[in-house]
Amino acid sequence: MKRLRVTHSTGYRYGAEVSASYNEARMLPVSGERQLVLHSAVDVQPVSSHHQYTDYWGTRVLAFDVLNAHRELTITATSLVEVLDPEHAPDPLGWEALNAAVARSGECAQQLRQTPLTEPPASLVALAASAASAADGPCSAASAIAVAVGAAMSYESGVTGVRTTAQEAWESRSGVCQDIAHVALGALRSAGIPARYVSGYLHPKADAAVGETVVGESHAWVEWFCGGWHGYDPTNGIAIGDRHVRVGHGRDYADVAPLRGVYSGAAGSELFVSVSITREG
Repeated sequence: MKRLRVTHSTGYRYGAEVSASYNEARMLPVSGERQLVLHSAVDVQPVSSHHQYTDYWGTRVLAFDVLNAHRELTITATSLVEVLDPEHAPDPLGWEALNAAVARSGECAQQLRQTPLTEPPASLVALAASAASAADGPCSAASAIAVAVGAAMSYESGVTGVRTTAQEAWESRSGVCQDIAHVALGALRSAGIPARYVSGYLHPKADAAVGETVVGESHAWVEWFCGGWHGYDPTNGIAIGDRHVRVGHGRDYADVAPLRGVYSGAAGSELFVSVSITREG
């Protein structure tokens, strides 16, 4: 178990004053079976009116608007989380039992459908089918597919954007964690395995000392259903463990974007992001 403090600051700098902005932030972790949120808070500058709610997928959302003229918007989320290293034993579920379970679950049915961001090309479908054919059940098939996708992709920043599709990322075999997760989702769903996009944070240093603060990152990985939900980080080729802090999940990045909004004004905007993570236990 690790106790991690995450400070995530993000926002927009505008080219000129804007008269108002309306925003949603999904930056606060949730307590669940493998993590316990001890403290979390969000600060918005300029000060705004806001309210919090939990969205359809169970993610905590801060909705806020700034109605005074401003040239910069900054949101800082600070969280203290205890994270467990979960068990990764596969569920003894066959394909027929999986299909029956999916038919009984609304979320599984929704996480089996492709989205415009995850729709896979034929070559990715073929890779998923090949990986699944050698497996002895849905869990081992899903693991083989996720590992194969991670091995085929290269992490490269600056070559993709938030609207890049799985097909585009797969064609170049490159992208960031968001793209690699979308490719993995497309492959898993094409094989008949429900899979969901997970957003959160990754502590990049496995052997960090207590009290050490490092530059972290927003991160994305995948979970698939084969009787229970199992996670894997295809970008780094590792199982989900006590360095992963979960914020939320959805069908793809669009469901769990850390910050989205609109503003009134003719100025352009520049997004900025910084994440720091401190191991406190």
